[in-house]
Amino acid sequence: MKILHLSDTHGAHHRLSELPEADVVVHSGDFCMVEEEREALDFLNWFCDLPYRHKIFISGNHDVCLYGANIDGLDSNVHYLCNSGIEIDGLKFYGVPLFMEDCVTERQTRNYANIPVDTDVLVTHSPAYGILDLDDGIDGEFIHYGSEEILSRVMSVHPLAHLFGHIHRQHGLTEQNGIIFSNGAIMNEDYSKLNIPNIIEL
Repeated sequence: MKILHLSDTHGAHHRLSELPEADVVVHSGDFCMVEEEREALDFLNWFCDLPYRHKIFISGNHDVCLYGANIDGLDSNVHYLCNSGIEIDGLKFYGVPLFMEDCVTERQTRNYANIPVDTDVLVTHSPAYGILDLDDGIDGEFIHYGSEEILSRVMSVHPLAHLFGHIHRQHGLTEQNGIIFSNGAIMNEDYSKLNIPNIIEL
């Protein structure tokens, strides 16, 4: 299966042209910029029209307008994963959003703990600690912004791939312990240009 991975488009999705062929396109959150419903609707109209057999998306911290939302009326091949999963061609995808409302409570810890052990492709917005998660700190030094809870769960579940974004500076692919890690952040760190989308083959 060929997966096209996008993340952190921040309202610039219409600027993405000539996207490569794939079986599934996955967006791992932050399709909005200023957290407004109109942005989400514009993205969804664009996303649903993409010519891919299956389309999967989750919410990031900029997509708070979808917090607690029931998204109805999506095409049957468009899947919004919110602490939920979908099986496609024998591969099990599971998505965990990043809402600040959950992060300030114990809910996000429970969300990560509930990632199924048979997950093949894990989609989160935040990276796992220490993996494509370096960015500037307050004092200018680079620090790891990834989640230790995600790292622990990923190493326990051992999916084939972990797809995420959030840290724009760390766009790219790497492989560790037999797991493909993809930071699909499309916007670069200062929002001045678009990165090339990642392709993952499983």
